[in-house]
Amino acid sequence: MSVNKVILLGNVGADPEIRFPEKDTPVAFFPLATSERYGPQQTEITEWHNIVVSGNLARTAERYIRKGSKIYLEGRLRTREYTDRFKIVRKRTEIIADFIEITGRQG
Repeated sequence: MSVNKVILLGNVGADPEIRFPEKDTPVAFFPLATSERYGPQQTEITEWHNIVVSGNLARTAERYIRKGSKIYLEGRLRTREYTDRFKIVRKRTEIIADFIEITGRQG
């Protein structure tokens, strides 16, 4: 048995970007920042996550999620390889979101 589950609560870093890799199937991409404090100085570390949503959830993201929105999401990790325009093979780790709840707006 194996488990691939991610739960995040953080702030959206940019408005979702919508693409249509397949006809009538939208896919939304956006960055999500999570922060934590550690040590005696309470140093804050921010981690940026690449979020991917598809189908009806992508349409919802396009309509309601904006830069600064605070969201809760559940999903799974996926790492993919691609070749950039300079012919360099790169890896990108993404969170494929299955559930998103908007918990508030920043500012």
